[in-house]
Amino acid sequence: MRMFFGNRARPAAGRRLTRALALGLALSLSSTAVLAYADLVSDRIDLGLFDAEPAPVPGSLPRVAQRIATGEPLRIVAFGSSSTEGIGASTRAASYPARLEALLRRALPQLAGDILVENRGIGGEAVDEMLARLDRDVIKPAPDLVIWQTGSNDPLRGISLAHFRKATQAAVARIREADIDVVLMEPQWCPALDATPGADRFRDAVRDIGAELGVPVIRRSDLMRGWIAQSRLTRSELFAKDGLHMADGGYALLAEAAAAEVVRGADAVPDDAEQGPTVAE
Repeated sequence: MRMFFGNRARPAAGRRLTRALALGLALSLSSTAVLAYADLVSDRIDLGLFDAEPAPVPGSLPRVAQRIATGEPLRIVAFGSSSTEGIGASTRAASYPARLEALLRRALPQLAGDILVENRGIGGEAVDEMLARLDRDVIKPAPDLVIWQTGSNDPLRGISLAHFRKATQAAVARIREADIDVVLMEPQWCPALDATPGADRFRDAVRDIGAELGVPVIRRSDLMRGWIAQSRLTRSELFAKDGLHMADGGYALLAEAAAAEVVRGADAVPDDAEQGPTVAE
């Protein structure tokens, strides 16, 4: 039987598509990864493998949903600073964008491997430097999705919280006006930021912006604390020696959290999606 995205079939089709994607993702991950995925998976995905979580924002990633539904190529830009570039990882292949691409190719076989995650991270950048290259690295390439990791360097460099909020909100609006889906990634939990007064306010600002604009947020700080508390990683596996960046183990689980967010966002089917076959049963 084939499911179609007619007007009446859309909600059920979206839910079934997400369940299928979630199953593919779960089967592609290690047992540790499955536990990490449980932190983000929607309660609409009823696989009996994960604890229930709040449903994602309806329509949060409509362009991604459309690409998956129609089997078109999926292009993602990983935008940010050192955590995106992969500082602290043993190799570039161990960075979260490289791992994310590999995970999504396994989780979305219907796209026949036509998934690209471009790494556009530059270490040390705060919000103004990232905005200076927004057109070049995000708008002009016209990806389907940008995962924007931000807010780590700003408190370390004394950037005004009000300026950070205003600039970030404006940038998100520009990205969405270009018909690009957005996922935000908050700052990491780490000793260096713990020792920086007010750093947690930038983490909270990213969360608030996501809530205000209906943009998904990867809650990296909470995830990292959970990985340690639940013995998924040791501190030496999670943190690089500098106490600021992540190590290979942390990047691996971060990629899995990002993949989970992409799958969750695909639950919503855009209203203007063309009618056609999506998932064969």
